[in-house]
Amino acid sequence: MQLFWKIWNTGMVTELLQAGDPAAIDIGHALEYRIKRLFGRALAIREVDAGSCNGCELEITGLTSPVYDMERFGMHFVASPRHADMLLVTGPVTRNMEIPLRRTYEAAASPKFVVAVGDCAKTCGVFKDSYAVVGPVDRIIPVDISIAGCPPEPTDILRGILEGLDRFSHKRNTAALTPEPGGAVR
Repeated sequence: MQLFWKIWNTGMVTELLQAGDPAAIDIGHALEYRIKRLFGRALAIREVDAGSCNGCELEITGLTSPVYDMERFGMHFVASPRHADMLLVTGPVTRNMEIPLRRTYEAAASPKFVVAVGDCAKTCGVFKDSYAVVGPVDRIIPVDISIAGCPPEPTDILRGILEGLDRFSHKRNTAALTPEPGGAVR
């Protein structure tokens, strides 16, 4: 009975949620508009950790927090590359992740859209010349855009995805006009 009395008298013990970066909100609304225009629905993202230190994953997880809440802007994570519109890859590619990364890329629907997040994904960062590292992501699969930072902040990740969507739009339009073998246009 004493527990209920304490709960009743104490009330809520939480901090007020501070507003996120105002720039992130503006970028989020631009993303929402572009995503709806390109896909007509939400952007499905498959995240692949190719061997990172998990710093970038912490920032990517921050995108799902109440401060950034990426789902309100029309983005969500999916468990299968077959359901994904975009691959979000972090870390340098380790020897153990080279084949799974290639298979994930091959399983993704065309046109493929790949975003490399963090310095390690672009240049191998502090893991450069390690015996366990094959190389940066673009040496294993084609990358549409790289987001710099160690780790990049959630706002930078949103900004990079927005820039990547511009490139993806051009890539998708070009792919739609490319004739298939036999003369048929997709």
